[in-house]
Amino acid sequence: MACSGGVLDDSGLTLARAAVPIQGKARRNDCILQPSGKLREEQVSRQISALGPLRHKTFRLLWITSQVSNFGGLVQGVGAAWMMTSLTTSPNMIALVQASTALPIMLFSLSAGALADNYDRRRILLVAQVFMLTVSVALAVAAFAGLLTPWVLLGFTFLLGTGTALNNPSWQASMGDIVPRENLPEAVSLNSMGFNLMRSVGPALGGIIVATAGAGAAFAINALSYFPLLGALLAWPGAANSQKEAREPFVPALGAGLRYVAMSPNLMRVMLRGLLFGLGAVSILALLPLIARDLVRGGAFVYGILLGFFGLGAICGGLLNATIRKRFSNEAIVRGAFVGFGLATMMLSQSTWLWISLVPMLLAGACWVLALSLFNVTVQLSSPRWVVGRSIAMYQMATFGGLAVGSWLWGMVAESIGTDGALIASGLSLFMGAAVGLRFAMPQFGGINLDPLNRFTEPALELDLRGRSGPIMVMIDYRITAADIPAFLAAMTERRRIRRRDGARQWVLLRDLEHHEQWTESYHVATWADYLRHNLRRTQADAEVSDTLMRLHQGPEPPRVHRMIERQSAVLHHDMPLKDSADHL
Repeated sequence: MACSGGVLDDSGLTLARAAVPIQGKARRNDCILQPSGKLREEQVSRQISALGPLRHKTFRLLWITSQVSNFGGLVQGVGAAWMMTSLTTSPNMIALVQASTALPIMLFSLSAGALADNYDRRRILLVAQVFMLTVSVALAVAAFAGLLTPWVLLGFTFLLGTGTALNNPSWQASMGDIVPRENLPEAVSLNSMGFNLMRSVGPALGGIIVATAGAGAAFAINALSYFPLLGALLAWPGAANSQKEAREPFVPALGAGLRYVAMSPNLMRVMLRGLLFGLGAVSILALLPLIARDLVRGGAFVYGILLGFFGLGAICGGLLNATIRKRFSNEAIVRGAFVGFGLATMMLSQSTWLWISLVPMLLAGACWVLALSLFNVTVQLSSPRWVVGRSIAMYQMATFGGLAVGSWLWGMVAESIGTDGALIASGLSLFMGAAVGLRFAMPQFGGINLDPLNRFTEPALELDLRGRSGPIMVMIDYRITAADIPAFLAAMTERRRIRRRDGARQWVLLRDLEHHEQWTESYHVATWADYLRHNLRRTQADAEVSDTLMRLHQGPEPPRVHRMIERQSAVLHHDMPLKDSADHL
């Protein structure tokens, strides 16, 4: 299946412009918050309606207009995929239509995530949508003028994928200001149902449009479908930026996002499984034009029917999602999705009858939603607000990396051993992906709260520092009795991970040789602004470590904090003023 770019579906993936994924206000890292005690009972008793997110006016407007955009993107997907089959007979080139859209998302998502966390997301969304609209119009004009070649078509789909890469992190991150956290699962399911409802009818109608009016008409319909969503974005005033920390420079922001995810083991597991699933599961979507043409012996309409049944299966998976999650663990769901999708590829490889092929397409669609919606929800709820855009972006990089490599790989395999052989090989890779769960299991939702801790108050300084002043060295003195040393060292191990995750460098723990109860924690940050950011990133979950250290500290006063700026010793010129100035710090 080709794609035109746009926003993500419930799975966090774009194979055409998909429905708006919604993100709750609160973020949870590694585990998702589950209320306990009376609060949990009250929340369970409310039994929030599946349509609850639609009570929010902004969500409702964006959701409705996104369905129009979904329809246009799916129609264009059929047009692009089928046009490639008319331009070339190479299975590899046909599969590259999918890869050309996934590759820019893999390449540029992290940069887009850094922008989403530091700039006005609404403006980024408008720029991305206008860019994709412009590319779509140019694609339609080129098609009507007969200017498309295989590589020109791939160039257009690559540009649309670039727009999607810019759009997606800002879109998902901004949704946290529209729908409360308790509505997040319902919002994701609603988006899934909306997108897959369009996917169940859009490809079939797209096949009719391509068969009767040509691919150019499909591209023109897609270009028109951008306008309702653009209107909704213009009507939305955007979310007020409640972030207290100063805007982070672009390059350090990229490093901060990479560091945070690398220091979050459960996020790494989600991304690994997303990569493996995308690598194997993309075979059906990448090779579907060949399946329709060579195995089932059909045309554009048959391709649309097959794609429509994939969407219908995804709707079924979305409807069963909540029930399945109540009965099975996250790992069991993901492992079952790997195996189910693998079986679907095997069945498709052996079928030459359309009506038989529709059954594995239903199964594949359901498994697609069950796995990727779980990945997406976990990432959304597992990141604090300051880094959510970059976390989403890195999830996209991993999964779209699998999609891009898989599209190219299965196209090459199909060219060597045939479409049926490529489907069998991809099925085997999915079975192997299920087995990876024995070592890297999906995290189960738990009770870690990543809301901001909000305990930090900027200290009063005697020096007039600026944000760029630095480097800054911080030392914290503790008095620990011999009996408490094991507990202290255990807490400091976790403190080290938290410090490094939030931007500290050169973290060390020191013990005074002359005063055996004296311990000092030391770390560096590049600038004073980085020090402020470092402390504002502390979460409610981190408070447990801080409270433990406070209990272990002995003495009438709290631990002593030294904040120092590093200065190079040098011989001063005779006319240089001997005073500290922020300009020289």
